[in-house]
Amino acid sequence: MKTSDLISQAAAARLRGVDRAAIANLIRRGRLRTKLIGGVPHVYLSEVLNFKPRKPGPKPKARKSVG
Repeated sequence: MKTSDLISQAAAARLRGVDRAAIANLIRRGRLRTKLIGGVPHVYLSEVLNFKPRKPGPKPKARKSVG
């Protein structure tokens, strides 16, 4: 892994067209991984570029099988 594979949260927000808080929220929820560089969290560029939003709303509950 090269450091060129990592970008700041602010750069990720600019790429996605959202604010930095939205990127921080994705990190907190485990949707984007981080790596600390000098104590500052950076995200993986490939994950930011390939990120697919999920449908809004609650997650569906697991169905119990009958039988």
